[in-house]
Amino acid sequence: MTSMFRTVMGSGFDRLHPQLQRRFSVGLAGGEACTGRGVMERIWHGPAFVKPFLSLGTTRNILAPRAGRNVPFMIENVPYADTYGRETVTFVRTFDLPGRSRRFDAQMVLSPKGDRILDYLGTHQHLASELHFHAEPDGSLLIRSGEHRFREGPVDVRVPEAVGATAEVRESYDDAAGRFRIRVRVVNRYFGPLFGYEGSFTASYTDVRGRGVRPGLRPVREESRA
Repeated sequence: MTSMFRTVMGSGFDRLHPQLQRRFSVGLAGGEACTGRGVMERIWHGPAFVKPFLSLGTTRNILAPRAGRNVPFMIENVPYADTYGRETVTFVRTFDLPGRSRRFDAQMVLSPKGDRILDYLGTHQHLASELHFHAEPDGSLLIRSGEHRFREGPVDVRVPEAVGATAEVRESYDDAAGRFRIRVRVVNRYFGPLFGYEGSFTASYTDVRGRGVRPGLRPVREESRA
């Protein structure tokens, strides 16, 4: 067995920087979790009208409503089998903003065809996004989102472009600094940039085969539809 990220990237996975290869080898087969700790040099959001939507998202741990500089940051990537037996890797980000920490939760699973990653957002997995992974010539990783769907009860609809957004994540490894560098931008086709952050972090790895997932890291509700 290989990690879901190697599966979707195929030979492109081998073109990633070795440190990125290890970080994205997290999975049940390897039995390792990865924890990144660092600083987001900048967290930003778009025009003022965007903030109420970001604030609404925080009720389900989606995005973050406040801008900031030099914000302590942690990301937890822990593999586990969800309620439906699917291998899942958490991407839980915690931003230690002044006054109150904010979380941005996501859980990634492999699509049934094995050709893409599905990213379930928030505590209740009401939003699901397709993610496409690409190795860049310099060994960095580019992740772009595709279709977004809203799922609740019998409802399963595509999120219209007018209210949806495209996410772009660029992650690289800085050999001189010994740190991962990350830049995230979320952009709406009509309204422009909505949210993003950029910074750097170091990573540590732990064996999770005997420890499992810490309380509070898994979502409250798991979505069965892929």
